[in-house]
Amino acid sequence: MAKPHSADGRARSSVQIFIVVGLCCFFYILGAWQRSGFGKGDSIALEITKKSSDCNIRPDLSFDSHHGGEVSKIDEFESKPKVFEPCDAQFIDYTPCQDQRRAMTFPRENMNYRERHCPPEEEKLHCLIPAPKGYVTPFSWPKSRDYVPYANAPYKSLTVEKAIQNWIQYEGNVFRFPGGGTQFPQGADKYIDQLASVIPIKDGTVRTALDTGCGVASWGAYLWSRNVIAMSFAPRDSHEAQVQFALERGVPAVIGVLGTIKLPYPSAAFDMAHCSRCLIPWGANDGMYMMEVDRVLRPGGYWVLSGPPINWKTNYKSWQRPKEDLEEEQRKIEEVAKLLCWEKKSEQSEIAIWQKTVDSESCRSRQEDSRVKFCESADANDVWYKKMEVCITPTPRVSGDLKPFPERLYAIPSRIAGGSVPGVSVESYNDDNEKWKKHVNAYKKINRLLDSGRYRNIMDVNAGLGGFAAAIQSTKLWVMNVVPTIAEKSTLGVIYERGLVGIYHDWCEAFSTYPRTYDLIHSHGLFSLYKDKCNEEDILLEMDRILRPEGAVIFRDEVDVLIKVKKLVEGMRWDTKMVDHEDGPLVPEKILIAVKQYWVANVTSAQ
Repeated sequence: MAKPHSADGRARSSVQIFIVVGLCCFFYILGAWQRSGFGKGDSIALEITKKSSDCNIRPDLSFDSHHGGEVSKIDEFESKPKVFEPCDAQFIDYTPCQDQRRAMTFPRENMNYRERHCPPEEEKLHCLIPAPKGYVTPFSWPKSRDYVPYANAPYKSLTVEKAIQNWIQYEGNVFRFPGGGTQFPQGADKYIDQLASVIPIKDGTVRTALDTGCGVASWGAYLWSRNVIAMSFAPRDSHEAQVQFALERGVPAVIGVLGTIKLPYPSAAFDMAHCSRCLIPWGANDGMYMMEVDRVLRPGGYWVLSGPPINWKTNYKSWQRPKEDLEEEQRKIEEVAKLLCWEKKSEQSEIAIWQKTVDSESCRSRQEDSRVKFCESADANDVWYKKMEVCITPTPRVSGDLKPFPERLYAIPSRIAGGSVPGVSVESYNDDNEKWKKHVNAYKKINRLLDSGRYRNIMDVNAGLGGFAAAIQSTKLWVMNVVPTIAEKSTLGVIYERGLVGIYHDWCEAFSTYPRTYDLIHSHGLFSLYKDKCNEEDILLEMDRILRPEGAVIFRDEVDVLIKVKKLVEGMRWDTKMVDHEDGPLVPEKILIAVKQYWVANVTSAQ
């Protein structure tokens, strides 16, 4: 049994890691370290090291540069790296832009107070968010779908509040997720079977889904085995840690809410959107929330609404709500759906399913006859901090049919074939794919854990056309493709057409997630992109916040940029190694590999 780490959270792991030329043994041993004993298997890692006979072991952790000595020359004459101290233990689950205390200072109307409200510069933390005492590496998928270590998210309120709904159960030192939900207490699988009787889930036509008000994301968790990837969101509210639980389970999720601001997704992105008792007032505000779902739903996509007010005539007594209120609520929903040219495909029990029309021209003429207001924005993807409006977003023109998944992963997206992404041609798109296949092959030689299942939750912080995510695609992992709001090209729609998921984000601010929710971060050109835009130290501290202990980061950027990054992260309890571009030392672009050390909070500091 490994000895516990120092209580003050500041001692580095007691294991002596060994490395060989080329990093192969470093990551082999690191893999054993990360896999064993939930990441605290020091003695096991040492034993594997002793038995390794196929590599020449050196008893030191050497991370010298591979490119002509530039790093060593600079490091020799410059001061030592700045050391970042741990934050107080009270910040273990700190979410800067969804801080509960700050939220309460904003209006409650239309859930404004649950939206993003980031701290001003003078209130930003410049310390390292600690892990809770006893933190362990999550289980590998698919076991993680059903079990989460209690120490990682020690919150039992949902086990009481949702006990009869089969959301979550506390068993010893783990939480168990039986797969139930408010609307599907018999299990998500049976519920999805009901949906699949109407929606073509099996054939790859439906690949991307949006789950609004997701709870602990059991719907998304069980869709995974059907080759559907769901982007789930829920607010940070009284349902403590629901998004944190989702990510601990290995399910894509972000903190979010349908409030006053547009969703951070492109138009015509999702094949299916879903609400299961999500408590969103769909008929309110003249149907504004349904109009926002319509914006992000592709032509031919499906909207699923289960729970009140669907089939109110049968269910109003069990819901203990006045039938007049439910009747009016459903009337408004039906009225807006008609304006949006959604066709109701099914209404059974408490589940209704609509399909968005593919015939946008015919729909437009009907909408004009109804004198509906169309959104005037020239760019339907310009959504960052933009207010939602009561207007219908014109459906973008597309060329060609959307291929089923996985064929669509490398098919030419209609946005590119139709020329709607300036500067990206079919030829340059194909070239980009080949480039990323080459890059990912190089990564796998450096870090052999990449496709082992060790890294489940992966983030690409500057995703471009989604080439990295496509090249690394596997049932063992998923990638959150982030397209920076300042990126030269708006490519997130292309990423969704490929059957991948992602989000818009400005890296001058904190990401909408809990600490320690990603196993691997990939950063290509991010610091060059944000040069002179905001403090690179803040971006790195945010990466540290969202990265799990013993998680890894792959930086790919110009050498002078990576030298600065390397120096900063060495003061953040990260181990680093810089290697050459796969085409050789003369290429100015380099790769910096970093691994976050294991350490936990000083529990006495919270007293």
